[in-house]
Amino acid sequence: MDKQQAYQRIEKLKKLINYHRYLYHILDRQEISDSALDSLKKELFDLERIFPEFIAPDSPTQRVGGQPLKEFKKVKHSRPMLSFNDAFSRGDIENWLERVSKLLMFEEVKVLTAPSRHPAKSGTKSGTDEEGFFCELKFDGLAIELIYKNEIFQTGSTRGDGRIGENVTQNFKTVEAIPLRLRKKEEVIAYLKKHGSDPRIIKAIKKFDFKKPVVVRGEVFISKREFEKVNKGREKKELSVYANPRNLAAGSVRQLDPKIAASRRLDSFIYDLITDFGQKTHGEEHKILRAFGFKVNSHSKRCRNLKEVFDYHQYCQKIREKLPYEVDGIVVLVNSNRIFEKLAVVGKAPRGAVAFKFPLRQAETIVEDIKIRVGRTGALTPVAYLKPVEISGVTISRATLHNEGEIKRLGVKIGDTVIVGRAGDVIPDIIRVLPELRTGREKEFKMPKYCPACGNKVVKLPGEAIHRCPNPNCFARKRRSLRHFVSKGAFDIEGLGPKIISQLTENNLVANPADLFGLKEGDITLLERFAGKSAKNLIEAIQLKKEIALPKFIYALGIRNVGEETSRDLVKHFNDLDKIKTARLEDLEMIKDIGPVVAKSIHHWFRQKRNIELLEKLRKEGIRISQKSKVSIGPSSRAIGKSQKLKGKIFVLTGSLGSTTREKAKEKIRKLGGEISESVSKKTDFVLIGKNPGSKHNKAKKLGIKIINEKEFLEMTS
Repeated sequence: MDKQQAYQRIEKLKKLINYHRYLYHILDRQEISDSALDSLKKELFDLERIFPEFIAPDSPTQRVGGQPLKEFKKVKHSRPMLSFNDAFSRGDIENWLERVSKLLMFEEVKVLTAPSRHPAKSGTKSGTDEEGFFCELKFDGLAIELIYKNEIFQTGSTRGDGRIGENVTQNFKTVEAIPLRLRKKEEVIAYLKKHGSDPRIIKAIKKFDFKKPVVVRGEVFISKREFEKVNKGREKKELSVYANPRNLAAGSVRQLDPKIAASRRLDSFIYDLITDFGQKTHGEEHKILRAFGFKVNSHSKRCRNLKEVFDYHQYCQKIREKLPYEVDGIVVLVNSNRIFEKLAVVGKAPRGAVAFKFPLRQAETIVEDIKIRVGRTGALTPVAYLKPVEISGVTISRATLHNEGEIKRLGVKIGDTVIVGRAGDVIPDIIRVLPELRTGREKEFKMPKYCPACGNKVVKLPGEAIHRCPNPNCFARKRRSLRHFVSKGAFDIEGLGPKIISQLTENNLVANPADLFGLKEGDITLLERFAGKSAKNLIEAIQLKKEIALPKFIYALGIRNVGEETSRDLVKHFNDLDKIKTARLEDLEMIKDIGPVVAKSIHHWFRQKRNIELLEKLRKEGIRISQKSKVSIGPSSRAIGKSQKLKGKIFVLTGSLGSTTREKAKEKIRKLGGEISESVSKKTDFVLIGKNPGSKHNKAKKLGIKIINEKEFLEMTS
């Protein structure tokens, strides 16, 4: 990117970010996710670091919050209420420390980087709280300032633009976590003595005249439970729901009627002490705040070095879903107040602190190309090739565009800046195009008229959204069919990855799935990466899988519209492959959860000559349907009592599980008499969510379906 391109990109980013910040901070609503906005701000921040000559006073990196609302009286903050620059990786944190270290004396740098290995020469005793960093959770709420005079709560305000906020004192008085009176001086001193505070702090509090203001800062937020409760109430009244807890908290604080704020049951954490009581560290501030009676989060921690910071970040990420409130990262501060003040402020943020965000669930990136992938059923799927971006801790370089209709709906072009989201373990989606960032060099994409793999003319049947290659011998279709055939839910053959399958098909060793079972060591020894032992291991792995359960066998055949659950439904109804093969169309349509389209696919597949020949070839190669699998479809007589535990209950799974796999979880549900569904409906009883749940989670919330986490599921099925 040259200077001119960088300048144009920066200007477009500034305009777009300012628009979304106005929605977020002033109107308390949003059109894109927090993650997507963070991603845009991160790109702007990085570009301004590379091209500092383009940093301007109107840049979003140079300002805080939003303008205070006209409806409220204004409060001028004694010190600016700043926000933090964001970091998204260990490298970002290391770069931050490297930058601030250049502004410090050698002994001060040692206080930050190696506190346990040196005798301090800057007035800091080795091993004291002044060393290293102080880390705390970054709450998804509204920044606030509270002022107390004569120990009584006098003024509560929002951050506003950082210098001037809104006076929302009456609304803050409805928040139970905000004390209306500070603890008495003697109580504060007793608490500090009990918890081993430095005598200088106790001495400062004894001398302090409480007619002077005591100023503290923190966050007002709403718990996950209250957030869901409010949204359910709004749904019943057919009102729009709040996008996230932060919007609801901000909207509640800015109500002109305090009764509305009171009904929302807001909560608060305080984490910053502005009044000087002799505190030398941020950790000491937390202790003083607790002594005064403020609610201070218990997950905060002093970290002596970056390794401990990274460990803390990882720990907080693990407990994130279990917390009763939303957090999106941690705040890392230089613990020494003296060093923190020396580092001063640049733009909108203090140099001595940074927000270390959790991996983004959505991020912005650029569509570098769009290519066609040919699937096992001949479906042509456009895939966006992206400028690599990290989402949920994984680097993403591809995103599905599904079909031509989706491309038109999104309006996506090659070269566009887009927001990409990743849910669970599925391929990412393009959620939104950002046309505001277009340069005029973007190109439209059109679906091909001919299959890019075999050259056959593409067809699109009436009523279908998908273009297909009709050629059953298409090389790409065969390769995808083989990959599906050996996948985990099907024959589950270890060692047969995409690269090996490509080699087998390119060298004409395998033309259909049955050919896999006729392979010999000598056939594959000469292939790339295959020595004698690895060839022997692969052949053994294939031969070990000649016996298979009937539901897995049906799924392995790759019948269009037939997934794992439909395969099980077929076996539950017929319990025999020959009966499925000869079933009439009307018989198939009568099966629960199998509609006309799926029934037609099944009926058609078993009447195709090439498919009948494939089944015969598999039989000749010695493939056996496990008889045990037929009986296990229903509950065994010995397990009948246990199997009734989940009888009649329908489960939907979404996201990645930790202590078990989704397949094992499904098997456990089935063994206990429960059923699995691939989609959420009013008939669903439970939605089991793992890490990074997808749209099923949101739909379950809207329908009021019971949502359970992995721990609850294990307790339910134990």
